[in-house]
Amino acid sequence: MQYKDYYQILGVEKKATLEEVKKAYRKLTKKYHPDINPGNKEAEEKYKEINEAYEVLGDPEKRKKYDSFGNEFNYQNGYNFDPSQFGFGNGQFEFKTTGGGNYSDFFNLFFGEGGLDLGNLFGQKDPRFRGTRSQFVYPGEDVESELRITLEEGFQGAEKQISLRGRTEQKSLSVKIPKGIKEGEKIRLKGQGEQGVNGGENGDLYLTLRFHPHSHYSLEGINLTTTVDILPWDAALGSEVTVKTLDSTIKVRIPSGIQTDNKIRVAGKGYIDRNETRGDLYIKVRIINPSSISPEMKSLFEKLKDLS
Repeated sequence: MQYKDYYQILGVEKKATLEEVKKAYRKLTKKYHPDINPGNKEAEEKYKEINEAYEVLGDPEKRKKYDSFGNEFNYQNGYNFDPSQFGFGNGQFEFKTTGGGNYSDFFNLFFGEGGLDLGNLFGQKDPRFRGTRSQFVYPGEDVESELRITLEEGFQGAEKQISLRGRTEQKSLSVKIPKGIKEGEKIRLKGQGEQGVNGGENGDLYLTLRFHPHSHYSLEGINLTTTVDILPWDAALGSEVTVKTLDSTIKVRIPSGIQTDNKIRVAGKGYIDRNETRGDLYIKVRIINPSSISPEMKSLFEKLKDLS
């Protein structure tokens, strides 16, 4: 079950006064009211969430119990916790409330009829509460982050040293980048997320791979595209250019009469996938004029102009 941060939902600080809570509530309900957002399911859910948050934070007694629970376990919004640790078994919950089913399971667990008595929890008067607080065992949260690499590192495979700051510590890790990894793929590092509580398993670290922009190539799938500049006479007469790939240097023939933005395909010289299938390299031609010309060149250009 996910922990709900009602303060975050209303956009107020934990030390906010009741009047500040009411002001934030009125502002948000006006913005997300169903009459103002007809047919907008997202606004409708947001409106329900806002009302649930105010039901707790707008009631001094509920707010006190809610704060006690959050402070004891330092939960963050969206943190997954196991209600079975509080006496509800196997993840099966059914609560009877007077709210007509408009409240979340999180609200019902702590404030619904038959839910957990937060007032007695830390005094262990609730008969469903097992053990002392120090005996609670919780897994650590998973952590997601991005890791940027070069195309060359993805093409060849690499090992990267990264530094991460968690809630309680900063650590350095060595990450192996598999050969042929693609943009957006994730690498999972088991047990490198947030620490578990009282011996609970650590969470995992998920690194989403992103490529640094490359100065020469653009990547689409496993195909690469690069651009070569050629002079007008080379385009007209044909020529040969040297092109650098990710792992070698090749010579490519430019056919006569080629035009700007025409592409030349070189098979098997692109990126690579996990099965070591190689993509193609597409060379896009850009015809450029010389930055300066001599009198002799100018004379020849004038003759060409007359001939054309």
